[in-house]
Amino acid sequence: MLRFLLVRTVGALGVLLALVTVVFLLQTAVPGDPVRASVGVNASDEVVARERERLGLDKPLPAQYASYLGQAVQGRFGESLRTGRDVRDDIGAFLPATIELASFSIFLAVGGGLLIGILAVVSSRFAAPARLLFVGGASVPSFLLALILIYVFYFKLSWLPLSGRTSLASAPQGPTGLLLVDSLLSARLDAFADAVRHLILPAMALALVPAVAIGRVLRSSLIEVYRADYIRTLHAKGLAPRSILWRHALRNALSAPLTMAGLQLGLLLGGVVIVEAIFAWPGIGLYLNQSIAFGDLRAIAGVTLVVGAGYVVVNSLVDLAQAAADPRIRL
Repeated sequence: MLRFLLVRTVGALGVLLALVTVVFLLQTAVPGDPVRASVGVNASDEVVARERERLGLDKPLPAQYASYLGQAVQGRFGESLRTGRDVRDDIGAFLPATIELASFSIFLAVGGGLLIGILAVVSSRFAAPARLLFVGGASVPSFLLALILIYVFYFKLSWLPLSGRTSLASAPQGPTGLLLVDSLLSARLDAFADAVRHLILPAMALALVPAVAIGRVLRSSLIEVYRADYIRTLHAKGLAPRSILWRHALRNALSAPLTMAGLQLGLLLGGVVIVEAIFAWPGIGLYLNQSIAFGDLRAIAGVTLVVGAGYVVVNSLVDLAQAAADPRIRL
């Protein structure tokens, strides 16, 4: 297991290094002068030259890359042209909202996918609706689903709020920045309930497609496992169907769904950008949208690296979960 963990860690670090390299090269290839954009188009050549020297952009490209790599490792991405603050501080302010939304969405996606996949196999009543859900759910993009959810649950039924993280002016502000956690720490059940209500619509918009994909793969894996000789033997011995499912079939069927979960949860992180813009969710997706409109390359690069690192971490955790579920993968 130690060797498996070491190999996966080295692979993850290699992917992160490649991501930093690509982001750096894209910034150098973008037309325009970021230095003049930061100091103003009317600044003199002397001011531009001093700023270029201060940022290290007067050095050769390899030296700039080495400096950028060192700063990226420390989480330093430079100063945002739009806000005038350090990009790291901006991301630190917006990131907790995205972590909260993504975590809630992952919980719904994994839990919903497992539930759909299991019910599609063990329940004859749910088999036909599950097939319809597999086809329909996989074909609906997250932005369209978000608009449908808004129309149904906000405009028609008025059950859930439209946007933002909370409607309470006195909502807890710290210490973690995660509103659900802070509400519990301050014993504010009203704030906790309000935060959950605001989370439901954007989380559902993010979670449906991953849940359907995970459920579809789990259903196929479970059907294949149930055809195995040892499962028929367990049935012949009189073991309860529930015991066969939870103690024998499910664990052997988890490898493919976990692989799909890693891919889908990575795509979920990418969908955060669109969904946060639709629901005015104050996370890094909304921050990225505003930065793109302003042409703020440093902020765009910073968010790209953070989201990419999150994708790598999620897939590394999925690899470890696969190894725990199926020891053969460690080999």
